[in-house]
Amino acid sequence: MLEASTTAAAEAAASRAPREPSTPAHAVAHQFDDAEQQYDAATLGMWVFLVTEVLFFGGMFTLYVVYRSMFPAAFAAGSHELDFALGTINTAVLITSSLTMVLAVHAAQAGGRAAQMTWLIATMALGAVFLGIKFTEYAHKFAEHLVPGPSFRFAGPEAPQAELFFSLYFVLTGFHALHMVIGLGLLSVLTVLAWRGRFGPGYFTPVEVSGLYWHFVDLIWIFLYPLLYLIDRHH
Repeated sequence: MLEASTTAAAEAAASRAPREPSTPAHAVAHQFDDAEQQYDAATLGMWVFLVTEVLFFGGMFTLYVVYRSMFPAAFAAGSHELDFALGTINTAVLITSSLTMVLAVHAAQAGGRAAQMTWLIATMALGAVFLGIKFTEYAHKFAEHLVPGPSFRFAGPEAPQAELFFSLYFVLTGFHALHMVIGLGLLSVLTVLAWRGRFGPGYFTPVEVSGLYWHFVDLIWIFLYPLLYLIDRHH
């Protein structure tokens, strides 16, 4: 009777005790108490960073909208010099890359190493396609003398305002491309770690927070595409 009571008490105490996280011990940094705290900190940190990015791009978007309202005809004329087809293709490429990134996160949560690597590499390939198309557009603008500076050439009386449009175009898309390059670097590291079997059902935080970053970069382009490429396209 005493033995049964002791066993029952021990089981009750065990049920009340905190369970060990499924995260491997080596994956929990020393400054965190447990895996859950580390996950919450990493996720919160990424969201705080993305808020600062919203403020950064939001300021540039506001500047663009203000000048667009001041010089609508010049901005529309400048937009018509952009390659609508390439911009549309790039939009489709990035939307697809968001899907492959979601699949990479899911594969990390499920523990499929081959699937993780496949979807991460697919996401990087799509990102590289996007950058290749964007740099092709840049090359066309250099060839057409539509890069702001001493060699800028634009027919019509609205050339100064059109040059302002292209200045904003290169700044906005340039910073976006820089964020894409950073994202490709992150995914490259994740691919190596996935190959080493570092991610699984118990530990996938780096893949998930990197996915948040990638989706944010894609979302920025979703705003850039209509602002830059779809101005008065019905004319």
